[in-house]
Order: sequence, then structure tokens, then C-alpha cells
Amino acid sequence: MDEIERAALVKAVGKAIAAKRGENGLSQENVAEILGISREAVSRMETGVAIPSVVRLAELAEIFGCAIEELLTEASNRKLDQAKHITELLADLNQEKRDLLLSVIKQLISGFSQK
Repeated sequence: MDEIERAALVKAVGKAIAAKRGENGLSQENVAEILGISREAVSRMETGVAIPSVVRLAELAEIFGCAIEELLTEASNRKLDQAKHITELLADLNQEKRDLLLSVIKQLISGFSQK
């Protein structure tokens, strides 16, 4: 993984952390207090300035009530991780809406493939 890919991954993980925090109605101050760190440290993780350790990711997942992999999968550029994320997004839709989305996705892929 080169430096550009690494930076993009760290930023994406930070965005996932911020999104999960928001989904849970928590402020950076709330998360910082639970973790025993400064609000600035939380901000640095969310903006991709600081890389959270595996232990810190586990703590964040516990706070947000999610699996550690959720913080990583949404940020990953690996095809399998992206496919899993799409599967999770489709899970709550009825069959008709999933079929419609699959049709749109097929059209988009076809359009991208032609260029």
C-alpha cells in the first residue's frame, strides 16, 4: 500500500468513525470522555490525522454498538469489503427496491465499461 492509499484509508476510517458517532447521537466530547482522551484526539482520528490502534477501534466499536469490521469495511477499497457494504445497504429494502437498484447498478456498470 503506497502513501496515498494509506492516507485515503485512514481518512475513510475517520469518516466511518464520525458517521457512527453521529448515528449514535454522541458528540466528540462524549466519546472523548468515555475513552479518557481529549476531544482533539477524537477529532484527529475522525479527520485522518491520527491512526486509531486496533485496541482503540475495538473501544469505539463497543461505544457505537457495532462490530470493529464495520469501521473498516465501509472505508475499505477491497472489492469484497465493498460488496459486503452494499449487501448491508440492501438488507433493509424489499425485493422490488433491490431489483430496481440492481438494474440501475447494471446500467451504470455498462456505461462505465464502454468508456
